[in-house]
Amino acid sequence: MSTDASSEEALLVSVFRLGDAMFGIPAAQIQEVVQMSSVTPVHHAPPFIIGILDLRMRLELGQAERGSDSRILIVDSEGELVGLLVDRVDDTIFLQKENMSPAPANLGALQASALRGVYRCPDGLVTLLDHNPILKPGERAAGAVPGCR
Repeated sequence: MSTDASSEEALLVSVFRLGDAMFGIPAAQIQEVVQMSSVTPVHHAPPFIIGILDLRMRLELGQAERGSDSRILIVDSEGELVGLLVDRVDDTIFLQKENMSPAPANLGALQASALRGVYRCPDGLVTLLDHNPILKPGERAAGAVPGCR
C-alpha cells in the first residue's frame, strides 16, 4: 500500500478488514488497537453491541468467527471511547484526498451516513469510514438503535 505523504492533502488512515473488504479510519481518531480477548456482554443491548461494537454486524456485513487476527479499535466517538471489533488490522497508510471517489449510491441509510468515500490502492479498494454515525451517544444510552434488525 502507498505510504507517500508528499501532498498536503494526504490523510493518514489505519486500514482494517471486515471479511474481504478493506476499510479505513483516520489514524488520529484511533486511540489504541487492542488484541481480542474475552468480552463481558452488555445486558439488554442490541446484538451488534457485545461489550464492544461488532462493526461487521453493524454494517450488515454478516457475522464472522473471532480469531487470532481479530482486533478492537478504540476510537473516540463524540467524547466517549468505543471499541470497534474488526477482523484484522492491516496497515497505516497515506491516502490522497483528491483520489477519493464517492461511496456507492446504492447503500442503505446507515452505510450511506458512515461511508465517506472509496480509494483505489494497489492492494484493492479502501472505503473511508466515519465511525460516529454508526453509534450515536443517545443510542448507546438507550441500548437500542432505531431501524436496526
